[in-house]
Amino acid sequence: MRRERYPILEFDPARDAVIHPSQVVKPADVPERCVLCFFREVLVGLEQGGQAQRVASLRSEIGEIPVYVVEVNGVRVAAFQPGVGAALGAGLLEAVIAMGCRKFIACGGAGVLRRDIAAGHLVVPTSAVRDEGTSYHYLAPAREVAASPEAVAAVERVLQRRGIPYLVGKTWTTDAPYRETPDKVRLRRAEGCLTVEMEAAAFFAVAQFRGVPFAQILYGGDDVSGLEWDPRGWHQRTTVRETLFWLAAEACAEM
Repeated sequence: MRRERYPILEFDPARDAVIHPSQVVKPADVPERCVLCFFREVLVGLEQGGQAQRVASLRSEIGEIPVYVVEVNGVRVAAFQPGVGAALGAGLLEAVIAMGCRKFIACGGAGVLRRDIAAGHLVVPTSAVRDEGTSYHYLAPAREVAASPEAVAAVERVLQRRGIPYLVGKTWTTDAPYRETPDKVRLRRAEGCLTVEMEAAAFFAVAQFRGVPFAQILYGGDDVSGLEWDPRGWHQRTTVRETLFWLAAEACAEM
């Protein structure tokens, strides 16, 4: 392959790598549908309440990552917490694909780039600006990567049926939450981004590379739209977080 000026642009489309996920993770008795839930306390609470059962586990240097199963409208759906950040999240997504999961919805929080997006308001990304590194190892360089239309459609059906207001649009995926400068925020907002988070672009890229459907539901968290950061107590919104998990699981069950 050709050497580029910047290593991140040296995409290799080869399907085979030196290490394949199946060499590290063996198939398990897991459902084909899976929710990536960033809210660890929700999954722990569901397990403690008897609504989620551990069926498998993944491992990394941060420790054991349980894989749970819940039931939604008679359909078994797997769920796990994918860590934080594109690289770890993508690696764990690869692992559960190797384990046997094939259809995915993620749920998490995100910073908002527009002050009028209220804390807790839902956003369904249709694409992500690739301002991280992981996606460039799965897809050729491009400014954006799209979510799976069929997975986005499943999310929208559920939200509409439930009468829950939401926005559809673009998200900005970055590796560096402490480098969201005012000028970058203005640039991303000008190109249509509603939110900023750390994983969506990588998830969408892995999903395209592996040929699996993937969508994400975000809720409005902290506000980074102005010159001063407003945390808005976003991580304390317990009800929103549990509700969002069940919405994601319901959408996943319909895929």
